[in-house]
Amino acid sequence: MKPAHRSTATDDRRNLATPEELSEFLGIPIGTLYAWNHRGTGPKALKIGRHLRYRWREVEAWLDAQALDLAV
Repeated sequence: MKPAHRSTATDDRRNLATPEELSEFLGIPIGTLYAWNHRGTGPKALKIGRHLRYRWREVEAWLDAQALDLAV
């Protein structure tokens, strides 16, 4: 029996990012991510057991919020 097809919303899901993956993606030290999480700054993190994970859409939203408007 074939499993029922899920909605397209679940088809759009991506894996959660590990701190190592996000560190590499942003080009910053992993310690910076942990410091941001401790201070409540940086991309919103999820705590899954003892592990931090990041939703890519949250990372993208955080990056958009960091954009500077340099037009004067």
